[in-house]
Amino acid sequence: MTFDSRLPGTPPEAWTADDRFSALPPLDLGTVGELLVIAAHPDDETLGAGGLMAEAARRGIPVRVTVVTDGGASHPLSRSMRPARLVELRREEVLNATRLLAPESTLTFLDIGDGTVDRARERVAGDLKRIVHDATPAALLVAPWRGDRHRDHRVLGQLCAEAVAGSSVRLLEYPIWMWHWASPGHEAIPWDELSVVRLDHTTVAAKRRAIGMHRSQIDRLSDEAGDEAVLAPAFLANFDRDVEVFIGPVGHAFSPGSADPTVQSSYFDAVYDRRDDPWGLETRWYEARKRALTLASLPHHRYASIFEIGCSIGVLTEQLASRCDRLHAVDIAAAAVERARARLAGAPHVSIERSDVKSDYPAGPFDLVVMSEVGYYFALPALRKLFGLIGASLTVDGSVVLCHWRHPVDDHSLSGDEVHREAASVPGWNRVSQHLEEDFVLEVYSRDSRSVARQTGLLP
Repeated sequence: MTFDSRLPGTPPEAWTADDRFSALPPLDLGTVGELLVIAAHPDDETLGAGGLMAEAARRGIPVRVTVVTDGGASHPLSRSMRPARLVELRREEVLNATRLLAPESTLTFLDIGDGTVDRARERVAGDLKRIVHDATPAALLVAPWRGDRHRDHRVLGQLCAEAVAGSSVRLLEYPIWMWHWASPGHEAIPWDELSVVRLDHTTVAAKRRAIGMHRSQIDRLSDEAGDEAVLAPAFLANFDRDVEVFIGPVGHAFSPGSADPTVQSSYFDAVYDRRDDPWGLETRWYEARKRALTLASLPHHRYASIFEIGCSIGVLTEQLASRCDRLHAVDIAAAAVERARARLAGAPHVSIERSDVKSDYPAGPFDLVVMSEVGYYFALPALRKLFGLIGASLTVDGSVVLCHWRHPVDDHSLSGDEVHREAASVPGWNRVSQHLEEDFVLEVYSRDSRSVARQTGLLP
């Protein structure tokens, strides 16, 4: 992986040639009251969101731009340009570009050292929280994509997500380096979360001129070694399009109260970025005991095919694998899938994929579907649809295992009890067992209403 645009990367035309790119849904700016643009480096705001800034300004939407780092490390080998002078130059370039794109915008520089966002987390987090606190209720914040893999972009994206959590400010993320190191078929690309702001020819031309104002990055500083242009023409072609691409809840990003944000992969990516095992699955006795109860509740000793929704890092998956001939597990978070695959590397009958069951439910059939600590991340309509998909994928005597925390959590769309009440109302699902505690509820539903004793011949 490289963050040097002069090195070979994915050709820009490879993205636009993909049928999914041309089919990306448009974003609606109709309810945006204020646009907050956060840039990791001077020029990110222009490359990633310059068209959005121009479109917002044209509609009379206030625009506030915050540039976090000073950009002084873009030419570390230069002998002709002092870092202090480079910082001044890049500041002037951002000022000129933003004035062109959104003349009435306000511009703030945090002056964090280029490449040091991680070390300045506390200060940056405080500044971002103040920005969110001062925002209008209908504000939209756009920030670098957490999956961009450049450290400054990743950390800043995480901090932005934390800053807007619990507020009315909505978040979208823009990719910069993704276009270079990834490809349309790369598993890290969240195609189901991509959408676009469409730009007319006037806005495209304005953005092109604004990019051209970042001369220190697109031209050589001098003929000396170390002064080469940072942004190569092929890389810049990714930002010279009639659309800008953003990552976030598709179709709902501008509709307060209608989104289902917690089940988006960006939410879970941030969780796993902070901790390898966010819920203590490997270390807490509570979790180990709950898994033991879950496994003991299974109506059959062995299954031909199991599907696990939300496998996390694969701790329960590993134990389910010993009870079946074939196991397919999915999770929406890339980091979780990577760790689960490593854990189950020696189990060839287990497949683990990054997938969103809302849009990519496997065909089945399955003898058993397991959904532990997942259902409350869905809004009620989405949960009902998921239960319908689960039911359609079950064999004639297939079962569903549900297990959920019962205490209130701010990030949950539903309570655990609400998830299980909804399951109890699904036609054809017979509850064959229930374990209820103050902390969690564990239930098994089956198409076969007989008890385990009757299924195994102990009772007629």
